[in-house]
Amino acid sequence: MREDRRTARMREIEAVAYDLFAQHGFEGTSMLAVAKAAKASNETLYRWYGDKAGLFQSMVQANASDVREVLEAAIAERGTPMQVLERVAPALLAMLLGDRAILLNRAAASDPGGALGRLLAASGRDAVLPLIEAVLKDAVQAGALKAPDVGEIGPLLVHLLVGDRQIRRVIGTMAAPSDAEVQAMANSALAQFRALCAP
Repeated sequence: MREDRRTARMREIEAVAYDLFAQHGFEGTSMLAVAKAAKASNETLYRWYGDKAGLFQSMVQANASDVREVLEAAIAERGTPMQVLERVAPALLAMLLGDRAILLNRAAASDPGGALGRLLAASGRDAVLPLIEAVLKDAVQAGALKAPDVGEIGPLLVHLLVGDRQIRRVIGTMAAPSDAEVQAMANSALAQFRALCAP
């Protein structure tokens, strides 16, 4: 199978897995159930993903890839670091508060051993944050921002952007925000960020 067809098929399988996770939870969903619902063989799922943790990791990576693509496109346009952040912040927030990220976080939170949480961090936050930090470093070097007096600049931006919103979504006390609400949240966070890191 060609790589692009395989990738497209994997995304179809993962979409089915999200639906099953929403209905039955991560623990209540077997690889066989995903295979049957996706009209794929169980052998194919194990060959492509290894096991259910591998499926979970692929889902995290695919979910985070949208933010990476927005970031890479914004950087390629050679805008200022702040222009890059203005494009990336709403995309990052939309991804983190989206239904898929919420399902993945619920799965990770329900894992008593913490393995899913480590996969979520490694393939999500730890893969995206360094890219954002590189943009912030450029902004500091260009004199558009200064590093905060306490703490690191990347986690500060993420804290201002996300706050407790993702955990509130995970526990069901916050509804999914609209695109307009996400944009307003991102604008507010960036305004606070600029004020705190003004040169």
